[in-house]
Amino acid sequence: MTRPVVIETIAALREALVGREVALVPTMGALHEGHLELVAEAARQAETVVVSIFVNPLQFGQGEDLARYPRDLENDLDALAPLGVAYVFAPSAEEMYPRGETSTRITGGRVAGMFEGRARPGHFDGVLTVVAKLLGIVRPAVAVFGQKDAQQLFLVQQMVADLNIDTRIVPVETVRAEDGLALSSRNRFLNGEERHAAKALSRALEAASSAGDRGIDAVLAASQSVLMDEDLVKLDYLKVVDPATFLPVDDDFHGPARVLIAAQVGSTRLIDNDAIYLN
Repeated sequence: MTRPVVIETIAALREALVGREVALVPTMGALHEGHLELVAEAARQAETVVVSIFVNPLQFGQGEDLARYPRDLENDLDALAPLGVAYVFAPSAEEMYPRGETSTRITGGRVAGMFEGRARPGHFDGVLTVVAKLLGIVRPAVAVFGQKDAQQLFLVQQMVADLNIDTRIVPVETVRAEDGLALSSRNRFLNGEERHAAKALSRALEAASSAGDRGIDAVLAASQSVLMDEDLVKLDYLKVVDPATFLPVDDDFHGPARVLIAAQVGSTRLIDNDAIYLN
């Protein structure tokens, strides 16, 4: 097995990619099986796969866990070795933002200020800005994102469409552990009791799906009843949105929808979501 070539500068990466059809997987490292599913999909989409590993300071707000965010490049390279990844782009913050925090930002409009955007002001401006920079640097034919970060995926798709960026965004369904918990780099911060409690998020989504044919009120009630049984789970929001607009659905909404959950479990913030069918 051959490890990917690590490239740390924009100029060197662009030189390496001349003439290649590329699929990009943007990550912040601390790779788990969910990330590896994205990489496997990228390998099916294009001849050359680039995985970016960059803990983006623009998307962390004051008091958030930028310093705490796990970083382990050596283990990440070992995990990628069997998957045929050609290059890992691992720039420094100075390489990506040579003049400090850029004064030019991409904003995501109304949706970027809702749900995760309301809980973490400015978060999605930072995400969209770094994704736009990565798409401009790598110029991939395809970029692969996980459905677990559903709001992020929607906003990236919206940005690419609105700005006529010539990259196709490919989503990959959420990868879950055997106990149903959505895989996340932050799961490592959960102790045993918290990990057990966190399973309530996926159980709440299952309850929502089962109640979908009875309408929005039944969906919310079924989900909340599951979450209320776990004292360690402090619900931030539980919403049902229209996938086409990512706005909350009306009471009489019919058709495909998506349930969003965010909760604090111990000191760790977790998010999850799933598709349901209403009425």
